[in-house]
Amino acid sequence: MLIVFQSVLPIFLLVLLGVGLKRAPIINADFWDGLEQCSYWVMFPALLFSTMAKADFSSTETLTVSFAAIVSVFVMSGGLLLAWPLLRNLRVGGPAYTSLFQTATRWNAFMALAIAAKTYGQQGLTMVGLVMAAIIIPLNFINVTVLLWFSGHDRNYRAILYRICTNPLILSTALGIIVNLIGIPIYEPVMVTVDLLSQASLSLGLITVGAGLRVMDALKPRPVTLLAVFLKLIGFPIVAVGVGALCGVQGNGLVLLALSAAVPTAMNGYLLAKQLNGDADMYAAAATLQVVASFLTIPVVMTVVAYVAAG
Repeated sequence: MLIVFQSVLPIFLLVLLGVGLKRAPIINADFWDGLEQCSYWVMFPALLFSTMAKADFSSTETLTVSFAAIVSVFVMSGGLLLAWPLLRNLRVGGPAYTSLFQTATRWNAFMALAIAAKTYGQQGLTMVGLVMAAIIIPLNFINVTVLLWFSGHDRNYRAILYRICTNPLILSTALGIIVNLIGIPIYEPVMVTVDLLSQASLSLGLITVGAGLRVMDALKPRPVTLLAVFLKLIGFPIVAVGVGALCGVQGNGLVLLALSAAVPTAMNGYLLAKQLNGDADMYAAAATLQVVASFLTIPVVMTVVAYVAAG
C-alpha cells in the first residue's frame, strides 16, 4: 500500500498546489477561468485524441474492461434512480438529488489518467483512456437527463442532444478512434504538437481541480453530501469490481477499473448544476470532500483490489 500511496502522492500535491495558488495574491483571479476553459477545450481533448489514435484496440482485455465500465455506470445510475422515492421521503429535494446523482456517478478523468499513468505507465494510460471513452457518452447523457428531469428545468431533449454532440471530450475521443481504426496518417509535426499539449494537460488539469475546490462549503456538510462521498469513493468501486469480476476482468485490468470508479467526481458537473438548476453548493461541497477523502481511499481501493486480483 505504501508504494501505491507514494505513486498517488504527486497527484494530490498538484491538487494542493492548485488550492494554494488560487488563494495566493500572485495570480489574477481571471486566470483560473481561462485555464479551466483551455484545459477543457484544448489540452484534455488533445490527450484523449492522442491516446485513442495510438491505442491498441485489438486487446480483448481492454475491450472487456471498457464494457464492464459501461455496465457499472448503468448499474450505479439505476440504483440511484431506484433510491429516489426513499430519498424524497427523507426530504431530499430534486436539486439536491441531482447533485447527489452527479457526484456519485461522474469520474474525474484528470485524476484517473494521471494516477493510471503514474502507477501502470502507458498500459494504464491507454486502458483508463479507453474506459473514459466508453463511458463519456452514456454518462453525460444520463446526468444531463437526470438534471433536466428532477431540477425543474425545461426538459429540452434537443438541448441534451446538442450538449452531447458538441462535447469536446466526446468529439476528440471519437476522432482519435476514427483515425486509429481507419489508419489515417497524421503529419508528424502536427502529432508532436498534439503530444506536447497532452503532456501539459494532466498537470495543469490537476492544478485546476485544486483551484476549483471550495473548502468553506465542505466544512459543514449535510447528510446527503456525506452520502455522495461514500457512494462515489466506496460504493462505486465495489459496483465496478463486482461487475468487472462477473465480466471476467482480471489482474491489472480490474485494478484500473476500480481506480476509474474510485476517483472523485468531475469538477465540470458543478457548472452544469449551476446552469440547470441543480444544487451547486452541495455539488461543490461533495466534490471538495471527495478529493480530500480520496487521498486515503484510492490507495486503499487499489491495494485491496490488487490483492484480490492476485488471488
